[in-house]
Amino acid sequence: MVVERESGVAVGAAGVAGALDLTVDAHVHTGFSSGRDAVGVVVSAADRAGLRSLTFADQAGPDTGWLTAYADAVRRARHRTEMTLRVAVEVEVVSADGWIAMPHDLAPLDALSVAVSALPVGGELLDAREIRSRIDAGVFSAEQVAEHLVATTIKGIERASRYVPAQLARPLALLAQAGVDDSVIGPDLVAGLASACRATGTVVEVSEAWRSPSARMVQELRDAAVTLVPASDARYAAEVGRWQYLRRV
Repeated sequence: MVVERESGVAVGAAGVAGALDLTVDAHVHTGFSSGRDAVGVVVSAADRAGLRSLTFADQAGPDTGWLTAYADAVRRARHRTEMTLRVAVEVEVVSADGWIAMPHDLAPLDALSVAVSALPVGGELLDAREIRSRIDAGVFSAEQVAEHLVATTIKGIERASRYVPAQLARPLALLAQAGVDDSVIGPDLVAGLASACRATGTVVEVSEAWRSPSARMVQELRDAAVTLVPASDARYAAEVGRWQYLRRV
């Protein structure tokens, strides 16, 4: 059963607004979902990387049956490390009103990592290829895509934060996948997204694997006092806490 919680709760693994603490990895995967390694293997790799905080964020949805076992595995691992280990899942926004395909029981979770991997338009979920096709056909403009993506993202984090502290996964990466430069995200859209993140206590993941958001967007969100956290989005233990893109950003 989903129990609503007040929004605006700060996520414990987050650094202060404007800083990137590279001893934190706010999004890693395991063999429970899209990763390859067991929880214990990932924790050992994080220890070797010198991390002090790690958030597990395997992909989950309404039909996920492994959530209790997953949370139990992370809790057992807490006894073998001094790191802070947090239990989260990555969930998808699936409609323009911000509806999220998430597990029914959120009690085991410390956070929800909210992703928008397809754009909900007119009852359809458009992937990056379909978005590009429709832009090329003149069905809608890149600016319209950006406006709709930001609006959907805002509604998604607003909904998620009612239940569990929220993180925004690979923000706006769908634009790059569709071949749209994020310069279409103008000051008003940035301000709107930043305001929603601050109001809901949502932290923004800066993703190593997805190179998202861009350096420009990182700076604009930082200037807008949004809390940013490093996120490897690692599928393999060897990728946990290993930063190249983030160091450049």
